[in-house]
This record gives sequence, C-alpha cells and structure tokens, in this order.
Amino acid sequence: MSERWQGSVRCNPEDLQEALSIHTRKITDSCRDKDCIEDLRVYLTKASQNILDGCSSAKVRCGELLYTYIDVEPVAFDRNHFCVDATFYYRILADAVVGCGRPVTLHGVAVFSKRAVLCGEESKAHIFTSNTRLDGPDGLSKYSVNVPTAVVEVLDPMVLSSKVVDVCECPREKTVQQIPEGICGCFDEELVLCGEQRRLLVTLGQFSIIRLERDAQLVVPVLDYSIPTKECCDNPGCAEDPCELFSKIPFPERQFVPTGCDKTCDREDCGYSTT
Repeated sequence: MSERWQGSVRCNPEDLQEALSIHTRKITDSCRDKDCIEDLRVYLTKASQNILDGCSSAKVRCGELLYTYIDVEPVAFDRNHFCVDATFYYRILADAVVGCGRPVTLHGVAVFSKRAVLCGEESKAHIFTSNTRLDGPDGLSKYSVNVPTAVVEVLDPMVLSSKVVDVCECPREKTVQQIPEGICGCFDEELVLCGEQRRLLVTLGQFSIIRLERDAQLVVPVLDYSIPTKECCDNPGCAEDPCELFSKIPFPERQFVPTGCDKTCDREDCGYSTT
C-alpha cells in the first residue's frame, strides 16, 4: 500500500506543509452494469389507458428516471458482503395513433428492480450524530449500525423498442405492482394497475454504477488551502469573452485536407465533433 501511495504523489515532498486528518467516505466495493430490460410494463394514467385501449397503434417516445429506491441488507452467509436492492421508477411518454388525427401523448410509469452483492467490509462501530433528530427522549438518533452506505449512479434509460399487446396475451402477474405515493404524485391522474384491456410494453437500455461506502478518517498531505481563483459574476454573459473562447479552439487542419473520391471519412475527418 505504501508503494502505491508514493507512486501516486504528483508533488514535491518539500512542498508539503502538514498532514491533515479528514473525514470522508471510503469506497469499499463497486460495480457497473449495462441492463437490457425487455418488455417492461408501463402503468398508464387513467386517461392514457382509455386512449390505448381504443387506438390503432402506439410507440414509446422517451423515458426519464424519476427516482431510485435503495435498500441494503447483510448477506447471511458472509458478514463482509451486502445485498444492494435498487428499484428504478421511470416516467414514460408514448405517442398513440387514433384514427387519422395527430398522435396523442400517453403518460405512464415503468418499474425495474435489480440486485448487486458487494463487499462492504465489517465495522463494529455505532455512529451517532447530533444533526439527525427523532422523537427520542434525548433528541439524538443512531445514524448507522454496521451497515455501509449504498450509492447508485444511473443515466436516463434508452428506449430500444415498444409494443402494444392484449392483456390475454400477457403472462399472469403473481402480484400487483405497488407504486409509492411520491411517484404517483408526479402524474395528474390516477395510474391504472389492473383491469385494462391492452398493455404498453417497452424495452429499455440502462447504464448504472453501484458502490458501497463507509465513513473513514484519513490522513492526507496538505500543500496549501484551496482558495477560489474564479471571480464571482452575476451576469451569465460575462463568464467568458467570445473571442477568448474562440481563441482556445484548435485550428481544424484536417478539414482543409482534400479527401479522395474512393475514401470514406469518419466523423472527425468530415468536420463533426463528438464533444
């Protein structure tokens, strides 16, 4: 560990002024995932469901991540590992074709759950804080009891495909999905959970990172205290001079080079920027 730390130093040891003790969160374990969620049911609002039952076709336009519920439980057979259960709630917008008129927008929610098992390390410390208060007699509450903190980073989903099916063609659901009140409050109408004639199914692609963190006290080298160099500005237009911004753009030399008729060019050669 000491060799790894010395190899990562990017400063002159003579510039170190002191060693500072800080409190932060240590990442004990993490993973990334690319999920292809096939035929995810969309729970539409009451008005949207009525339109879907009578429309000729419908197609999902986009999806937006509304909320992620995270639960952490220890693994029974391994005290150093924990199960992270994440439930994602998506707002789904779709276009339904009714007769020869313009498409009608449908609103609904889709739910997806996944589990990851990560190493959270073992800690016997009980952490108490003074800024978290419950209705206890002493005004203090226990902040954590030997359970690491789970963090989930996730992008808005990519809509890969969608379809409309009759309820009789769908497999029978064992339990009816329970939608939290906070999610239901994001819609103007009540969501239809059962009793519909047709269902809207969507296939989503999702990128996510899940990690476990624990509170830790670390000693770090101190070069100097950080003082902001950027000046405060109350005008959005004064952040950067346009000519100064233009001067930082590199000259596009490759765009001036002729390309042969039998050659194809990539996005960079053709003058398109990927940033």
